[in-house]
Amino acid sequence: MKKLTILVIVLLGLISCEKELKKKVDVSNVNISVLIERFDQKFYQANKETLPSLKKEYPYLFPVDNDSIWFSKINDTLEQELYKKSQDVLLNLDNEKAKIEDLFKHVKHYHSNFKEPKIITLITKLDYQNKVIYADSLLFVSLDMYLGRDNEVYEGFPLYLARNFDKEHLVVDIAEKISEKYFISSRKRQFLDLIIDEGKKMYLLDKYLPAISDAQKMGYSEEKLEWVLLNESQLWTYFVANKLLYSTDNQLHSRFIANAPFSKFYIDIDKDSPGRVGVWLGWQIVKSYMRNNNVTLHQLLQTSAEEIFKKSKYKPKK
Repeated sequence: MKKLTILVIVLLGLISCEKELKKKVDVSNVNISVLIERFDQKFYQANKETLPSLKKEYPYLFPVDNDSIWFSKINDTLEQELYKKSQDVLLNLDNEKAKIEDLFKHVKHYHSNFKEPKIITLITKLDYQNKVIYADSLLFVSLDMYLGRDNEVYEGFPLYLARNFDKEHLVVDIAEKISEKYFISSRKRQFLDLIIDEGKKMYLLDKYLPAISDAQKMGYSEEKLEWVLLNESQLWTYFVANKLLYSTDNQLHSRFIANAPFSKFYIDIDKDSPGRVGVWLGWQIVKSYMRNNNVTLHQLLQTSAEEIFKKSKYKPKK
């Protein structure tokens, strides 16, 4: 009897693995090249002889034709410190390049018109709001924003932000920026529209980054992910009972969608909750819709929030 039980468990595990494998797409034959240019290294090692050629090579990074300004930056104490720390952590980008290549292949699989951008590495003096900038043919990455959450240079940042100042999060930030090119906003103000818009963005990340955990994609710790999983039913009940789904209250965005240390229910659970629980719930609705409807990714992006909600058969786990 014991052997039979073990066999059943093994078979169920194999079936589960098989279903999981079916969800993944084969991108091995997708032709993609990843070009990373270390502008950071060229710039902070530049001198009077090499700076002119660097300016010709990257004219878009030198908006002012005044060499004294650029040498002032090169010799800036903080910038040099950040540059040296970035070399300690990210001197070799082979691991990051492999992840980016896999990302680009998945994007190309779903969007045949995608052309991989040239990646240019920078130091931006801890500009956390512009860690990655995607400009179609160019993608700029601020290496000083990926030195590791415990790095001393981030001491002034709140933990909920610093948690993602890690090189493991770099590919997620790149995927988010690329997804903006293909995401179609509903431009509606109802809370349901807002969270399902966010859910669509997260579902794009699912497709682009199948090997990345849900916690990483949300920017959560494993503990915070566990919290939303355990409290999914209570979260949904709160939104329904308080008639928030069709509300146009502007504060709902900052309370439940914007990046924050916690969500603002104005009850005791605030202190335990992670931020962006509206994003997470919107993601669950979209995933439920895709499980229960035979539609493509492109069709999903063009479908209204109301239709997605009605056809999702979303039922939170208790």
